[in-house]
Amino acid sequence: MQAAPFRWSLRVYWEDTDAGGVVYHASYLRFLERARSEYLRHLGIEQERLRNDNNLVFVVRDIAIGFAKPARLDDLLDVTVALTERRPASLVFQQQILRAADGLLLSEARVRAACVDAAGFRPRPIPDDLFVEISKA
Repeated sequence: MQAAPFRWSLRVYWEDTDAGGVVYHASYLRFLERARSEYLRHLGIEQERLRNDNNLVFVVRDIAIGFAKPARLDDLLDVTVALTERRPASLVFQQQILRAADGLLLSEARVRAACVDAAGFRPRPIPDDLFVEISKA
């Protein structure tokens, strides 16, 4: 659906690693989340505005993640986001985490984010205007 994946860069800090300087597995989830948030911001979609103006938020419904190689302290990483599927009430993303220095694939994930109302977290359709904005990707 998207010509080239969105790319967001980050540096691995001590807080992202275990005692040996290797990125802790849960940190990869934070990296993926931040990249999806930056992707939406890149499209002009601010999550705070969605919550305040539309009473909706996107939550991770399911995620499948694989780890190929470890990231380490001070590595510069590129996290990619490609929207692969738009459903009436959810979005599916394919994401990769690459070491920027050599493009080595470190981790890959498929993430489905569901649209829910901000108050009760009940599923709801993605509003038409937002669907149009997302479809521009």
